Amino acid sequence: MNPQLNTYIKTLNLAEVSVERQAILQPLADYITTKKISQQPINLTFICTHNSRRSHLGQVWAQVAAAYFEVKNVHCFSGGTETTACNPRTIAAFERAGLKVTKTTESDNPVYEISFDDLSQPIIAFSKVYNQAPNPSHGFAAIMTCDHAEANCPFIPGAEKRLPIMYIDPKVSDDTPEESATYDARCRQIATEMKWVFDQVRR
Repeated sequence: MNPQLNTYIKTLNLAEVSVERQAILQPLADYITTKKISQQPINLTFICTHNSRRSHLGQVWAQVAAAYFEVKNVHCFSGGTETTACNPRTIAAFERAGLKVTKTTESDNPVYEISFDDLSQPIIAFSKVYNQAPNPSHGFAAIMTCDHAEANCPFIPGAEKRLPIMYIDPKVSDDTPEESATYDARCRQIATEMKWVFDQVRR
């Protein structure tokens, strides 16, 4: 892990994950554990409406947590019910946490490479519909990170498991003095919860 990122991960306190949140997260840990035991690929697709904030936070922190706990064969993706762009405030929160981000295209929907160490392939982040390549078309868990996507996508084709793990959208603080703090808090919450999930798996 990048040194700054490694320090950030170590400060994530699993005791902050409430009993209520643990009950919501446990089915994801169980799904991953079952796949791990059977030596099958572990494909996780995080879904929110615009694939702009929460779904990218879920994708990246799940991939980082898998690497941190050395859980192999984990492939994390994200998507939306419509395409917009990965919000630059989300990218800034990743950078403040210690991830290295490179923008590889200039467009209304830029592509970012997000790196957590010098050896692993970077995570590719851009906005896409949940069933768009490179996302898997079958054999994956669909993790619904917002109530709008949960309500408007009653069926996710190809998903083996549908898991509602909801988060408050940090965009509530966009263009306010609380903006950075809100994004950092949501980033930290999701990072902590994905660390909790993979801590359960590695046991």
